[in-house]
Amino acid sequence: MTDKVRGVPAWAWLAALVTVSFLFRAWVARGMVAPFIMVDELIYSELAKSFADSGRFLLRDVPTTGYGLLYPVVISPAYALFDSIPQAYAAVKTINAFVMSLAGIPAFLLARRVLPAGWSLLAAVLALGLPSLLYTTTVMTENLFYPLFLFAAWALLRMVERPTWWGAIGLYALVAAAAATRIQAVAIVAAILTAPVLFVLAQRVGLRSLRAYVPLYAIAAGGVVLAVAVEAAREKSPRALLGAYAVVGDQSYDVDRVLHYWLWHLEELDLYIGVVPVAALLVLLALVRSQPRQVQALLAVTVSIVFWVTLVVAAFASQFASNRVQERNMFFVAPLLLVVLLVWARGGAPRPLVATAVAVGVAGLLPLVFPYSRFIETGAISDTLALLPIWTAFGHLLHDSIVWSVAAGVVAMCTVFWLVPARYAIVVPLVVLLYFGLVSRPIWKGPHGFQQAGAGALFQGIRGAKRDWIDSALPAGASVAAVWTGHTDRFTINMNEFFNRAVGPIYFTGSPTPGGLPETQVRIRPNDGVVVKPDGSPVTDRYVLLDGTIEPDGTRLGQDPLLGVTLWRLNGPLVSTTRIDGLYPNDTWSGRTVTYTRTHCRPGKVAVRLSSDPSLFPKPQLVTATTTSGGRVADAGIHVPPTGSVVLRIPVTPDANGVCVVRYTVSPTAVPADAINGNTDRRVLGAHFNGFALEAR
Repeated sequence: MTDKVRGVPAWAWLAALVTVSFLFRAWVARGMVAPFIMVDELIYSELAKSFADSGRFLLRDVPTTGYGLLYPVVISPAYALFDSIPQAYAAVKTINAFVMSLAGIPAFLLARRVLPAGWSLLAAVLALGLPSLLYTTTVMTENLFYPLFLFAAWALLRMVERPTWWGAIGLYALVAAAAATRIQAVAIVAAILTAPVLFVLAQRVGLRSLRAYVPLYAIAAGGVVLAVAVEAAREKSPRALLGAYAVVGDQSYDVDRVLHYWLWHLEELDLYIGVVPVAALLVLLALVRSQPRQVQALLAVTVSIVFWVTLVVAAFASQFASNRVQERNMFFVAPLLLVVLLVWARGGAPRPLVATAVAVGVAGLLPLVFPYSRFIETGAISDTLALLPIWTAFGHLLHDSIVWSVAAGVVAMCTVFWLVPARYAIVVPLVVLLYFGLVSRPIWKGPHGFQQAGAGALFQGIRGAKRDWIDSALPAGASVAAVWTGHTDRFTINMNEFFNRAVGPIYFTGSPTPGGLPETQVRIRPNDGVVVKPDGSPVTDRYVLLDGTIEPDGTRLGQDPLLGVTLWRLNGPLVSTTRIDGLYPNDTWSGRTVTYTRTHCRPGKVAVRLSSDPSLFPKPQLVTATTTSGGRVADAGIHVPPTGSVVLRIPVTPDANGVCVVRYTVSPTAVPADAINGNTDRRVLGAHFNGFALEAR
């Protein structure tokens, strides 16, 4: 039996690993019900829809070239094959699972330059076991960039060992493909130019040896000249090559701030990969002069890539993501560090006393000085996965301390690294693999994990209807305009747009939805309530999606009753027949009183869906409504429970001018800053008024 197993070629084992990874990741992705990294996932889904429909890249019908376009092309077949967006979404996640699992191939090839086949297969397992493979459940470029990045790293390692013109051309072709996926790939170019220098220094052969790398430097120089010339001919700045990230080149960066962020990113990366790969890297760097030529090349490539990727990511974060460590933009370097760990273990686990003490001390100290309290927040859910298990453990930490808890894990890992006998050194990477498995569970299923984030995003955007309820209510080919007033969560726009092909132009009355996507501001003309665009022309879309603060002259075709979002077929131009006073901007929270006013009113009942918040109101609240109907005052009331929602209805009759007015009073009210420890919100809050409707009697 052993002989039969050994007789199986390495490529067959590798194919099996990739297949198992694909099937497992595809199965896991079934648990993700909706996107949550907004607006990124919306952007790439819209680009893929557009490419599948027309072969063009449009965002809300506006041409764009500012984003990575290769990933939308890869997932576009899902939108071409399935009319139903929920089905297409499931297909996208399946494509992700396959594409990202292909990273096992370059991880194996990279390791094979310095390790035998069996150990290289373990490198593939480690690369496929990273917690970040959970991004297969998201519509994000990480799925394609990860294998492309590793292919580029493998090509660079080959080029450092054996520089040739064809090798250089192939390497830059892979970098170009990676850059077409994420412009972040420009960091690889800096690593390409640095790695040969480090390799030559490690060998002590003199800088004249760099002449062998003329292809690398010549192609890079030629590429820069060509790019600048093309942009000059287009009368544009070279920064335009960065597309949507051109703003990065317009900023001035504070060196001290960038260095702080760089250190924080290195500390978090050390935690992410389990500490011991960094220790192994430092030990081998101390012994670099005595290492085989192939290992020297690996160390040169690893140091170059880790240096430039983390520095570029840290510089970006220092200016554009001040409350986040962008692990999502640097986890791609992890397989290089893991291969270094395998080289250390396969090479007899060298542990010279001084070098090992320094390596363990540095690698162990980095996670202990990381400012966890600063970076454990909601942004970590999408960007900094290593922090999520710690966040999940709140209330169960050792001595109720993050540092003590992390220290316990660090000591355990460092002890294994230092004390495991050399002949059993394979245990060290296996412990790292176990660590990946343990932390992946809370990252996926924990209270701050991906699955909960997806469910929460769907709850914020679509709560009382199926995900593609708009497409289901409209004839084929119809387009619906969505109007955002700011009174509902912006996910009511993002989520309905993501899951429904029909959602087309987006209008806003106050501030646009976050994300900077194409939108048109509209205003309500005070004399007649007509909704008009900046040029004064009315909104004449046949179908519109509105929240409960605008009720037009038209017919309801569908509704998300729990959020008050309604699909309308208009009888003419969009006219706002309602005005809601007493709600806070960009919110459904009321103060003590709310007034509903409707023009073009008809006899019926005004219905409003109400909800509360148990953290503010542990007991039911009373909401009363009063109106003048036929010269007589009518009233109604309802108790709003702490959880769930209720509907309050009151009969109305229009006055001589066709106007109905209902006044609501909420009791009790609360100030979050007074009711919740650590809350700074000083608003006086009543209840959530989630949507109004005038119903026929």
